[in-house]
Amino acid sequence: MSISIIIDTCVFISALRSNRGASFKILSLIDSGKFEFYLSVALVLEYEAVAKRSTQKLELTDSDIEELIDYMCAVGKSRQVHFLWRPSLKDPSDDFILELAVESQCNYIVTHNIRDFAGAGKFKVKVITPQKFLKIIGAIS
Repeated sequence: MSISIIIDTCVFISALRSNRGASFKILSLIDSGKFEFYLSVALVLEYEAVAKRSTQKLELTDSDIEELIDYMCAVGKSRQVHFLWRPSLKDPSDDFILELAVESQCNYIVTHNIRDFAGAGKFKVKVITPQKFLKIIGAIS
């Protein structure tokens, strides 16, 4: 069985901010074959909107962000969400990520905001930090 994940937007942005952390390591491994990651139109649009609002802080151009997102779309697996389970989470703006995880039958949602996904367990989706995920796939000890 392969490991499949959803990369939360906070992990994506964290990876863009620093090349030293676990979030960056996960993004650097997206085409390694160690795991599969899933995307939806809504998630890609959120990645883009949040990253482009932060371009000055990130020291990236809009073009840099678009190229990275295009690459992620090329190597990730796209899913359309056909069923909505709202509201399921404390923050309704995170429901679409949980719905994508359920639709994709993902093992994990990788996020820095574990508490925001309380309730994901009832859908048999585990919520973990980037560092814990890297330990699971053997990328760090």
